Amino acid sequence: MLPLSVCIIAKNEEKHIEECLKRLSSYGFEIVLTDTGSTDRTLEIAGKYTNRIYHFDWCDDFSAAKNFCMQKASHDWILSLDCDEYVEKLDVTALQRGLEASPRRAGRILIRSRFLRGGQISFEQTRVSRLADRRYFHFTGAVHEQLELRDGSAKAVYDAPVTILHVGYDETEADMAEKSRRNIALLETQLEREGPDPYLYFQLGQSYRRLGDAGKACENFDAGLSLEVDPSLDYVKTMVESYGYTLLDLKRSREALGLAELYDIFAVRADFVFLMGLIYMNNGLFDAAVAEFEKSVTIEEFSVDGVNSYMAYYNIGVIYECTGHIREAQTYYQKCGGYAPAKARLQTLAEDV
Repeated sequence: MLPLSVCIIAKNEEKHIEECLKRLSSYGFEIVLTDTGSTDRTLEIAGKYTNRIYHFDWCDDFSAAKNFCMQKASHDWILSLDCDEYVEKLDVTALQRGLEASPRRAGRILIRSRFLRGGQISFEQTRVSRLADRRYFHFTGAVHEQLELRDGSAKAVYDAPVTILHVGYDETEADMAEKSRRNIALLETQLEREGPDPYLYFQLGQSYRRLGDAGKACENFDAGLSLEVDPSLDYVKTMVESYGYTLLDLKRSREALGLAELYDIFAVRADFVFLMGLIYMNNGLFDAAVAEFEKSVTIEEFSVDGVNSYMAYYNIGVIYECTGHIREAQTYYQKCGGYAPAKARLQTLAEDV
């Protein structure tokens, strides 16, 4: 059996914890749960799957809670998960090989976040460092915590054979808003204490976007991108893309054209190319927009589901429909498969014939 401990912190997670632990139980890993003050059935449910349950007095610091949880584990190899994260795929043999070969590297697991867009389920995927040897790694950051080497040296990573379904965005708008406001308070406190940091500005921008405050989101993305960043990092790619979407939300589409200057750096991911298509579309540059959408479907790397498939085809269809090229529009809407907005346009166009 693989000597690995799965460490989870929880508070009032009765909605998610059963499915999380049920999926983990089939692998035989040690499960260590640290509770930070649940008042619902979280502990009762967790007790069916593990007897390694501990209490931690909440101190507005997720890293402190996660580090506490890691120290309670029996094994040095740690996989850190949240209660709203469910294992979809996990190759135990490949996982062990990776851990043995990379004790001083952090394993990045693939997290697929589920959310509603346009009335239908979609997914966003990203790789996050969650797998490590606790002798060398610990968590840092009060919120949106990150694994870092204890000696302060630069972190090296590898892609671990673990895929997780994140269902946290299934919550009500009120719950999501409450979490965003909590995260903003923690992030701003950390920023005040530690000084300017692009990752903190990125997370602040994302939190304000979820609250619908495009102005504050834009300010924070702008602040983060004004600092020295590594364009190869996933969060930097996402920050650039989120900045572009925020400019469009603020009706600053002409200003968003400036992102074309970063094209050679960030066009390695379909999301950025798709975004440029939207920016050109919003500026009435329809030929350029179609070219970008056509290019995005040829790029394998992506974050948000649909940017290199049905959403790109849909926007091409919209452009052709708006410019009076109905047959071409129908062709591209048909390429969208079951995408509801495309099906609706096809039905409308059929009725107009």
